[in-house]
Amino acid sequence: MLREKIVFGPIFSRRLGSSLGINLLPENGKICNFDCIYCECGWNRDGREDSRLPLPAELETALRSKLQDCRDNGVRIDSITFSGDGEPTLNPHFPEMIDITLHLRDEFFPQSAVSVLSNATMIRRPEVRAALMRVDNPILKLDGGIDRIVSLVNQPSGKYSVADTFEALKEFKGEFVLQTMFLKGPGFSSLEEENVVAWRAMVLELRPREVMVYTIDRQTPAEGLEKCTAEEMEAVTRPLAEAGIKIQIKG
Repeated sequence: MLREKIVFGPIFSRRLGSSLGINLLPENGKICNFDCIYCECGWNRDGREDSRLPLPAELETALRSKLQDCRDNGVRIDSITFSGDGEPTLNPHFPEMIDITLHLRDEFFPQSAVSVLSNATMIRRPEVRAALMRVDNPILKLDGGIDRIVSLVNQPSGKYSVADTFEALKEFKGEFVLQTMFLKGPGFSSLEEENVVAWRAMVLELRPREVMVYTIDRQTPAEGLEKCTAEEMEAVTRPLAEAGIKIQIKG
């Protein structure tokens, strides 16, 4: 289980470079409306000992101190990244947290990007969507093209459908980064033709600024999971690249 303070790192990210992390979720717990079988933070049930969410003033104090320290010591920051132990947009102060971060980024590291890793479940809320549209890299998850694969891989709580998420993603008019995990597990594979065909069709219509596809890289809470190879993911995304969509593959 990852247990991060409100500001942590910077750490090296295979997708974002030198990344200073922001965790808007409990320091000693996990809050997420997905329970992904590959989540490096572990199962939701194992992260319930702490449910306190940080407040905007706490972020401002911690982030200002960390950015000042990094600047004074010549530490490079490529991205200030909202990630942490669960889904950052579940923090009710998320829009204000974005405002604070953008202001401090401009003050200390104006060349750095602000990125948000989100499962896209909250983007139908106008205030969350507007906040995500203000950052440099809204990185929004869609781990499958059909509900059966998403149900197996992400195990969403409450009502969730790929079709609803697809409609909400249209509101970004392509100004976002799409992130998709490809993997294999007992009785399923992200490479199943029905899933791949549906996923590609949605990507072609959404035309995101970039598509990040990746596979498992660390220990997973579920057993029996297997990586997809870079070659397999390249084959899946080749029609998208041929259509002019930027593809980043992390095998």
